Amino acid sequence: MNIGLDMMGGDFAPLEAVKGVLHYLSEQSTPGRLTLIGDEGQVRAHLSDLQVPTENITVIHAEQVIDMHEHPTKALKEKQRSSIAIGFHLLASEKIDAFISAGNTGAMLVGALFSIKAVDGVLRPTISSVIPKENGKTGLILDVGLNADCKPEQLNQFAVMGSVYVQQILGIDEPRVALLNVGEEEGKGNILTQAAYPLLKENKHIHFVGNIEGRDVLLDSADVIVCEGFTGNVILKLAESLYEISERQNLEHEYFDRFNFENYGGTPVLGVAKPVIIGHGISHAKAFKNMVILAQKMIEKDVMAKMKAELEA
Repeated sequence: MNIGLDMMGGDFAPLEAVKGVLHYLSEQSTPGRLTLIGDEGQVRAHLSDLQVPTENITVIHAEQVIDMHEHPTKALKEKQRSSIAIGFHLLASEKIDAFISAGNTGAMLVGALFSIKAVDGVLRPTISSVIPKENGKTGLILDVGLNADCKPEQLNQFAVMGSVYVQQILGIDEPRVALLNVGEEEGKGNILTQAAYPLLKENKHIHFVGNIEGRDVLLDSADVIVCEGFTGNVILKLAESLYEISERQNLEHEYFDRFNFENYGGTPVLGVAKPVIIGHGISHAKAFKNMVILAQKMIEKDVMAKMKAELEA
């Protein structure tokens, strides 16, 4: 197992990325091999300063960085020696088994879609977000921003991919799938949700429980919540604000703490052939560590192959 990590992505790179590597190596009994991609001088200096054991580490020099403000497609084309471009080249050529970055989100999505390609039959890959529930359990919502507009067939596929991911990563054997809507009754909603409902209802590869409303998102009403990316992104940003408000107001409560994105690391791109994990631009060491742990788990569980098999079935 070899996990590639973009050391130059994010506001606090490469120091926080190196700290994350240190935490990962020190906390895992059987860590995977890590390929660190970035400015070799800076990366090795931080590895030395923090006394990170390097027996399990390879450093690959990248002389360029794709900045957050750059146009994704143009930057990937013009900056072939950037850490993100090199990471996708290594992933596509099977030199690494997963790729992680907290850098330019658009470049990561473009790289995932055009360098790695979608799984056969997938109409559109998707990105998801973990949902902390009031009762302490965890769910998943998708899409949360990659596909602002969707077709009913895409929501149906999101339900299958989300179910496989929740089974393998969150350990829920028979995840309940719900369609996010403006009412619980069948027939409610706009053209998209009205057309998606019967597809989900007839899908024998998921456990569909019907519609849920916005007030149900944080309750234990479903394990997988399906929606188009516009709505999903609004909910994601609202959830992030709950943690920010609790921090500003000094509201100490374990439930609000669960909204800290660093606890989950990043979000995988579901529907592409290999694990690609995108982190928040303000990621610190904890987030980098958890992204590597997630990548390791996805490789060990062979999540992408299981997703492909379920979609083909």
